[in-house]
Amino acid sequence: MAERVQQFSNRWVMLATMLGMAVGTGNIWRFPRVAATNGGGSFLIPWVIFLVLWSIPLILVEFTVGKETRSGPVGAFARLIGKKYAWMGAFIAWTSTAIMFYYSVVTGWSLRYLAASLTGELSGADPGALWNAFAFSGDALWYHAAAMLLAVLVVAKGVKGIETANNIMIPSLFVLLIILAIRAVTLDGAGSGLAFLFSVDVEALTNYEVWLAALTQNAWSTGAGWGMITAYAIYLRKNEDTVLNAFALGVGNNVAGLIAGIMVLCTIFSILPNAASEIVGAGNTGLTFIWAPQLFSQMPAGGFFMVLFFLALAFAAITSLISMVELAARVLEDTGMSRGRALAVVGVAGFALGVPSALSEDVFNNQDFIWGVALMVSGLFFAYAVLKYGVARFREKLVNTEDADLKIGRWWEWAIRLAIVEAAALVVWWFWEEGGIQQAMDGNWGALFGTYGIGWALVQWGVALAAFIALNGWLVRRLEARGAGTTVPEGEVPASIP
Repeated sequence: MAERVQQFSNRWVMLATMLGMAVGTGNIWRFPRVAATNGGGSFLIPWVIFLVLWSIPLILVEFTVGKETRSGPVGAFARLIGKKYAWMGAFIAWTSTAIMFYYSVVTGWSLRYLAASLTGELSGADPGALWNAFAFSGDALWYHAAAMLLAVLVVAKGVKGIETANNIMIPSLFVLLIILAIRAVTLDGAGSGLAFLFSVDVEALTNYEVWLAALTQNAWSTGAGWGMITAYAIYLRKNEDTVLNAFALGVGNNVAGLIAGIMVLCTIFSILPNAASEIVGAGNTGLTFIWAPQLFSQMPAGGFFMVLFFLALAFAAITSLISMVELAARVLEDTGMSRGRALAVVGVAGFALGVPSALSEDVFNNQDFIWGVALMVSGLFFAYAVLKYGVARFREKLVNTEDADLKIGRWWEWAIRLAIVEAAALVVWWFWEEGGIQQAMDGNWGALFGTYGIGWALVQWGVALAAFIALNGWLVRRLEARGAGTTVPEGEVPASIP
């Protein structure tokens, strides 16, 4: 008999939960920095284009396969395109789980800085004093543990726990960002920040790196192709409109990033305009944990707004971490493990495998680069699955169903084909820019195995892919024994994909 599963209460809480997955620290600390270093308004144009040509098409794929198969990425791939492809879903799930190991560290940082802003510890302190004492220390390890525990406790409550947490934190996050943005645009000199963010330099649009940066921001920010949407889509109602949901999620995520961009850049141009280049060039952690406290300290009522900023950052981090824990637990459940045991395994493994990233900056950066770039491969796998199934057939049979309020046009079929090219281009570009290839061509072959070296990336990817391909048969047997993909909401017939 098909297993009965929970459903999201309604579309609003479902979208809040999906936004909780997508809207993370990348919206608050990465988007403003990337937009600022890639021409401001000139960056926004390709950023919007790739929202339509990468994020929304892949989000729609994940919504559809999750709803139709009622299983995580491993079972979804096995049911959609055949049992011999279960390993693709396993690699996707592993990539997001590997990111969880260090993302929980980032969440711990956010919690520590929220506490410091509440106690006034950051007010008047030397720039970077807390960061230098805290990051990659034993204290960071405890906050990493607290972050993992918090996420596991939420997921342990099931769909109700997940949607309750997101129904509180996501609306609050948007309210906090709007308040911070309003305060920023009312500061003296804020107009310069707005002009920078929205002014378009036509010449910059001829720079291919601006376009690749815009594509990368969409790939890393919206959660498209990560497998987490697939896991959450299990809880969709059978008649849920996936096209409308895909557009709402993609647009909602990017709106959050744009509000954060307005807030950050207006604050920078108002408070420290002469240091704008240095601030946006300080990297994600430098911008957030070293410069942000300085900016707020010089703002009228800055202590109050600093609390709001780090509260927003903590909400963004926690809701994304919850989705990673849910994905990892779902994959284990699909292979026959009980929910409680799966969460225990995820919690213990998440903490233990996150310890190196909590204590070592080199390990953290290595994992961030290797598995961040691997997300492009995950997106490629989802696009390949649709092509394998039949892109026109997928659209006509699984997306544009009779009860769909909004139907997708044939342009989506070409967008899926384009996603293959986009994913390959991103992987090649990142390895060329950061993977030590250029240094190796100049004779520095050791760069290939540096912190961001392509050598380490290919080794780790290779080990993971080889392991999952070797385990493909075992995974399929476990899925079949469990009946993964046959779970349905109560009162509905099992979904089937011929």
